Parts: sequence; structure tokens; C-alpha cells
Amino acid sequence: MKLCRYGEPGQETPALIDQMGSLRSLAGVIGDLSPEVLEPARLAALAAIDPLTLPPVEAGVRLGVPIAGIGKYVCIGLNYRDHAEEAGLPVPGEPIVFLKAITALSGPDDPIVPPIGATCLDWEAELAVIIGTRAKNVTVGEALDHVAGYCVANDVSERAFQMQSSQWDKGKGCDTFGPLGPWLATKDEVPDPQELDIWLDVNGRRMQAGNTRTMIFSVAEIVAYVSRYMTLMPGDVIATGTPPGVGMGMRPEPVYLQSGDVVELGIDGLGRQRQRVA
Repeated sequence: MKLCRYGEPGQETPALIDQMGSLRSLAGVIGDLSPEVLEPARLAALAAIDPLTLPPVEAGVRLGVPIAGIGKYVCIGLNYRDHAEEAGLPVPGEPIVFLKAITALSGPDDPIVPPIGATCLDWEAELAVIIGTRAKNVTVGEALDHVAGYCVANDVSERAFQMQSSQWDKGKGCDTFGPLGPWLATKDEVPDPQELDIWLDVNGRRMQAGNTRTMIFSVAEIVAYVSRYMTLMPGDVIATGTPPGVGMGMRPEPVYLQSGDVVELGIDGLGRQRQRVA
């Protein structure tokens, strides 16, 4: 099942995507696609609905962040060996954890707005995990039982801000630095999260092409690890790292986003995003 939200910012309506790829409104069925809806019983009830009985939504509407009321946006850094190498940083012995501000969240096709003073605006296509049930000190074997689904994320970064200190959050949490969606694919649609192609283009040029099989730490390992340090709640998001091909790693010189550039990215079965730099 593919779940999403459409409409103007702050006024989104929940919807699902039918077998033909069309939007069907869930207005009147649920109030919003909020964390409590991600619990297994609630998702099962939605999956039992015949999409053709739901009102169609006109094509071309804006899609918002697919989950309302996200509590935490956790990110994992340097989770692909070749990305660590291109960044000139050591391959981590355990997951690197940082947080992205909730106010960074934006729709999958909303513009990227550079913050004041930005000079090194970069891209990072990532697989995002959406938590469905409370997870605290879970084992690797239990971890995926706590996942509601997956979606595409662009961990937009301002490298000059990021590298000003050992704390990355400042360069990761600016407004519009968290495009998420276009939809949440429930985990039954993703039999193996470690077998997904990821890609990203800038102005039509392929910059990133990778597969989640080359992660250093798997999705299950990441969920288990993070749950040791903070309780994961329904609706929390974990971005699992990016494959190589980011602007900072380009040689002989880094390549950064400029006003008017168009970023497109996607993951197998999870749809695609498109952002223009404002």
C-alpha cells in the first residue's frame, strides 16, 4: 500500500495510490496520516479498503510530507563505504547518528530554498525508514517488526555550515532541507530493504547511482542501534545514509547546487522527487 498526503502546506489531506497509480482520497476515513495510523492494525484496516471505492483526486496536485506529526528525524552518516572514501573520512565502526530539524521537512517536489550565507549546497539521495510501533532496546532480529514502511529522502546539506564544527546538525537542518516522499510504501511492498536501487540527477546528469545492498549497516542494524540511545516512536523517520556521488566528493573540484538547478531522485518502488533550487 502506498500512502501520501496532498494539498497546500499545512492543509494536506490523506490519500492512497491505487493500482493504476492514481490518487484516492482518504478524507472521511482517517483524519490524517498521523503516527497512530501507522500501527499494524490501523494499516491493515486501510489495506482492506477497495481503493476504487474512494474519491479520485485530480492529477497534478501538490504532494506534501507523507506523514503528519513526525516527532524525530534521525539521520545516519557515512553508511556507504565508497561515500566515506569520497568524503575523505574514515569508514565508521558503528553508525554515525545526527538529527535533522523537523522544520526542515518539505514535500517531495517543493523548492529547495538556500539559507542566508549558503555557498556549498549539496544533495544526498537516501532510503528513509518510517517507524510504526514503539522501539526501545530492540534486537536486530526484532527491528523490522517496528517498521511501518519506507520512502525517498533527500538529505539536503550545506557543507560549509556542516563542517564548521564536529556537529553536523547546523548544515543539515535548514528549512526545506528535508524533502520526503512522494509516498510511504508499507513494508509489505518492500520485501528486502537491502536490495533497492537509488539514483539522483542534477540538471539531467546522473550524479548518484547505488544500491542499499552496499550499506555498511543494514536497516535492521540501524533501527536496533538507534533504539539503544533513544526510544523510537510511531512516525519517527530514520534516513539511512547516501551512496557516493554527492557534490562535495566531485573531483577535481566539488560541485554545488546553484539557483535554478533541478534535482531529481528516486528509489525502486518508492517513487521519485523533483526539486528546483530557489
